[in-house]
Amino acid sequence: MSVSTTDRMSSDEKRAGVSLAAVFALRMLGLFLILPVFAIYAKELPSGNDVALVGIALGAYGLTQACLQIAYGAASDRFGRKPVIVFGLIVFVIGSFVAAFAGDIYIVIAGRVLQGAGAISAAVTALAADLTREQHLTKVMAMIGSSIGLVFAISMVGAPLLFVSIGMPGIFALTGILALLAIFVVIRVVPAAPAVPRQPTWQSFVEVLAHRQLLRLNFGVFALHLMLTAMWVLLPAELISTGGLPVAEHWKVYLPALLLSFVIMVPAIIVAERFSRMKLIFNAAIVLLLLVQFGFGLFSAGLYGLAFWLTLFFVAFNILEATQPSLISRIAPPHAKGAALGVYNTTQALGLFLGGVFGGVLAKYAGPGAVWAGGAALALVWLMLGLSMSIPPLRTRQQAA
Repeated sequence: MSVSTTDRMSSDEKRAGVSLAAVFALRMLGLFLILPVFAIYAKELPSGNDVALVGIALGAYGLTQACLQIAYGAASDRFGRKPVIVFGLIVFVIGSFVAAFAGDIYIVIAGRVLQGAGAISAAVTALAADLTREQHLTKVMAMIGSSIGLVFAISMVGAPLLFVSIGMPGIFALTGILALLAIFVVIRVVPAAPAVPRQPTWQSFVEVLAHRQLLRLNFGVFALHLMLTAMWVLLPAELISTGGLPVAEHWKVYLPALLLSFVIMVPAIIVAERFSRMKLIFNAAIVLLLLVQFGFGLFSAGLYGLAFWLTLFFVAFNILEATQPSLISRIAPPHAKGAALGVYNTTQALGLFLGGVFGGVLAKYAGPGAVWAGGAALALVWLMLGLSMSIPPLRTRQQAA
């Protein structure tokens, strides 16, 4: 049976998916380049040996993200997606260069705070929803998620080489340059957004915050990104100490783990969409995330153990990262889609911030096992919420209007 042309992604939808994935990728590449080398660089800075401060520096980006995502989402509802995205990228560029010229870890933290003030995720995902029919939105989110995973892999390979050649200040400066390139993509490549209902009122926020299904997803993205950032406080040191792998060779673990996770993630997304098994796949990924926390805490001795659990983490993370934004878009009221994505990205950013603090402080005062135990507790609560979640059927664009 042939597929109707109305069921295929249009050329504009493909262009929107590719270009918005590029915007995310250019912005995230610079951020990911920091992860595998910053803890090493921090030791050269005053107070940089304090693992709690290192965790704060990694998570500080999420603090201003959490404070400003709702404002950016609402502003994109009122003033348009593209102007808000460009403004946020400019702020991000400024923060990148502040960090590049930092003389101590506290100025680096200030630069990371400014980077986070370019809180464009809600506006970008809202624009993706504006430009894509619901039956293809998960595909677009998967494109964005896959591009982020790809640049993550590139950063794991490239960061040690860049660190040796241009140093950490050079990496921060490169982050700013990549964000400037993302501005060009937004202005010249991303399709223009269609007219959508825009009512960024407090009533819209009350409606979003009181929505029980949206609250489940908001908790989920908070827990997911808290576990992600906490993991990066611990994992590089674990690969060196128990895995016996020098930092310049960490990519030998990261790259295969990411590539294998993509091989598993893509068919999972297809099954979720094509056979209406979204809830099953979604909750299976949460179960996997729960097992990973136990695995890291109890069974990760040695290089192969760390690599195994990291691969499973990426499988769960990529599935959840692709499916949750499309579910937010599907569930949220059309007139408050930007506000709903703003709240969603606020809780995501709060998870990023608290994950750095949580990971650094708990690792310092209670040991790594306490970090993994806390992550397992969060995953268990999320699973209980996910099992009671109700996923609505897909709507056509005419129905959604």
